[in-house]
Amino acid sequence: MTRVLITRALPETVLREAEKHFEIEVRDDPAPLKLGQMRGALALYDGILPTLGDMFSGEVFADAGSTRCRILANFGVGYNHIDTGAARKAGIAVTNTPGAVTEATADIALTLMLMSARRAGEGERMVRRGAWTGWHPTQMLGLHMSGKTVGIYGMGRIGQAVARRCHFGFGMEVIYANRSSKDLDFPAEQLAPEAMAARADIVVVAVPGGATTRHLIGEDFLGAMQSHAHLVNVARGDVVEEAALIAALAEGRIAGAGLDVYEHEPEVPDALIAMENVVLLPHLGTAALEVREAMGYMAVENLRVFFAGETPPNLVN
Repeated sequence: MTRVLITRALPETVLREAEKHFEIEVRDDPAPLKLGQMRGALALYDGILPTLGDMFSGEVFADAGSTRCRILANFGVGYNHIDTGAARKAGIAVTNTPGAVTEATADIALTLMLMSARRAGEGERMVRRGAWTGWHPTQMLGLHMSGKTVGIYGMGRIGQAVARRCHFGFGMEVIYANRSSKDLDFPAEQLAPEAMAARADIVVVAVPGGATTRHLIGEDFLGAMQSHAHLVNVARGDVVEEAALIAALAEGRIAGAGLDVYEHEPEVPDALIAMENVVLLPHLGTAALEVREAMGYMAVENLRVFFAGETPPNLVN
């Protein structure tokens, strides 16, 4: 029977579905695979269901010429932790789980936008430490989000889902930066990145991860933003140059930030932790049971179709 390694524990419903089709082994260690473990898995299993943190770099595939593994069915839409070119040379297919993550990630983007603009994290900490002395008219004044301008960097599935929430739910003007123009079902203006940064009250980063977008948000982009503006990142952590973001926040060049991902995740710089005007979430983008189940079913289906001798629906290489 086809042997599949699932690198982290998944919802029980997903594991039961996988067991219908494969002989599965599930790691009970929540930490990412190490180099030797990845090489061993390539030799021992027909397929692997990896996820964020399992760094299948070119080095992993270097000695994979006679590998048993034929497919990496990634659990997640982002696959920049997998060297797809090296995998292809080794004869290994790579799939992902697009679509299943869109709405949940957009919800987290709106959560971060509201928390950052309305200083919700700061206020909650004030209450918890017993420092709140009662309501008064000028206490914790934040940015009113309704009717403002949102800049979406990356108008793919997630960017569009965020933009719809902003336009239809909050009456916000939508501007965006993207490699190509988009035919959208809501009004939106495409601008160059720094022109967008200069106009937006809140910028939401929703670009794919990878070498081409690493440090896309750096000193120049942050320098173009308005001093009252907020930056929200629901993309990949290294899309934002953290040192430049910390400097912009510390110097008051932007008003705040909401982050669900980090450049060296799970490490979070002490400077960010110490800042009251930064909202920090532990990569909650898809952390809803039904969403994680949908992602798992999609990954299992990619495996099932592949081993049936057909092209998986979500092949990326």
